[in-house]
Amino acid sequence: MSLNRHLTRGRDLARTAGDHAADMFAPLTLIARGLRRHTDWARSRWQATPKERRGPTLLLTVAGLIGVVLLPHGPLFAVVALVASAAWSGRERKPAPAPEPDPADVKLPALYAALTPYLAAPDDVCPLYRPDGRYQDAFAGWSFDAEGRLAALEMGYPAYFTDTEPAARARIEQVVQAKAGRAREYRFDWDLECSRLQITALAPLPGNVPAQTWVTTPGEIVLGFTDPQATQRMIPVSHDGGSGHQPPVIWRTGARSGEPHLLALGSTGSGTSTLLRTIALQALSHGDVLVIDGAGTGEHACLVNRPGVHTVETSLRGALAALDWAARETERRLAALNAARYHGEPAPADATRPLWLLLDHPTELSELAQAEGHPDPQGLLELPLRQGRAARVTVVVVDAIEAVDRISPTVRAAARARVVLGGHGAQDLRLALGVPLDLVPATHTPPGRGYARIGSQPPVRLQVPATVDPLDEEAPARLRDAVIALLPHRDTRIEAAAPPLPQHQPQAAPAAEPAAGATAPRVELRKAGLGNPR
Repeated sequence: MSLNRHLTRGRDLARTAGDHAADMFAPLTLIARGLRRHTDWARSRWQATPKERRGPTLLLTVAGLIGVVLLPHGPLFAVVALVASAAWSGRERKPAPAPEPDPADVKLPALYAALTPYLAAPDDVCPLYRPDGRYQDAFAGWSFDAEGRLAALEMGYPAYFTDTEPAARARIEQVVQAKAGRAREYRFDWDLECSRLQITALAPLPGNVPAQTWVTTPGEIVLGFTDPQATQRMIPVSHDGGSGHQPPVIWRTGARSGEPHLLALGSTGSGTSTLLRTIALQALSHGDVLVIDGAGTGEHACLVNRPGVHTVETSLRGALAALDWAARETERRLAALNAARYHGEPAPADATRPLWLLLDHPTELSELAQAEGHPDPQGLLELPLRQGRAARVTVVVVDAIEAVDRISPTVRAAARARVVLGGHGAQDLRLALGVPLDLVPATHTPPGRGYARIGSQPPVRLQVPATVDPLDEEAPARLRDAVIALLPHRDTRIEAAAPPLPQHQPQAAPAAEPAAGATAPRVELRKAGLGNPR
């Protein structure tokens, strides 16, 4: 047997013997540890006893020991009690758990240090922010939520800080969001007179609220839901199998509306098509709808062959013909309304029934029209945009925020109701909404999350209801069933075609004679048929 194997076997035997010895002498070790602790305790008590009291204390102790010795079986009971006490005192005590650190002492010093380079000046005699300072000197109040995240903070800043400059305020807001968490939205209330800043973390808006019938009056469109502080109105909402009330974002349309048209911008997957379906389902309750799907993705195919839907166009020729009919229909309505007022008669029903023009990504059709030498479809919106309020015609334009420069000036000027969906920078939000936000948006936003500004009102947060495409098999079944229940009739794939519209509905006017060598566009104002030719 080699020497190495001898050493390995010997080490194993020694380890085994040590383990057995430790198990055998463990009670003695426990008692010895307890006796040592008793001795230390007695020594500390003796040292703490004043000198003038040590004599009487020693006399009483000796008298007690003599009394124990004189008792029957007293020494045995004393030894048993001493051993039991030593065993109890010598046991291994679990260390007390360390107290949880105060979130303020962990997070606020880091925030204070991050703000110091922006709010400190070298020539300040009594600086509020300095490298060796304490956060209690600058922060007046704070609170944290149950998860230990910053919920509210009130801080002061020097009077010489340029709080009137948007760029300087944006730097401070960016630092606060980076240290407090980018996954949430924060509201910044700047008190310029007192040099105070109030920071509040906003709670997330309710998501996945299914499409349903909202309690509104004709002409009111629920764009989504917002914070309770942004509106005084609440409407009943069914969500997650229960019912409750949520604060809505209401867009009022009609002849007395101050903002009769809407422009919604967003990025891919932000929920702009969902917003358009939400508006279409509510508009069909009291009016007629004409849809132009410039993206050609088929997101609005569920509206084909529905009562009240004139057409759903995806091709350039069909869109030009439909928008040309909409312009002539606007003129006809104006003439009918003016004639009724002149003769003192009630306005005809076909001139007062609301007509909605819903355009999804019209800039793509504009580029295609420019390439093929056709008129710009956005140019045909000029009359409905200018005279739409009087003619009961409402225009809703949805497009990508990157294409905002390609949207016609007429659309941007007339559509004073604005919606922005998705996560975007402060500059893009200001360009889309017209005013800077007093919020710092989160880094990642769910579909349908954004901001809305109706006219000259301040912007508010917005969560669009989950109005999914019922033809999308990947969408949850409960959300698809909710949308199908709101359509004028059930799915046309399994039912008969829709009945014809009443006689007062405006019919398509014949197309103008095409020029020589040109192909006449088809006016596809269909009343039946599921197909949607491109």
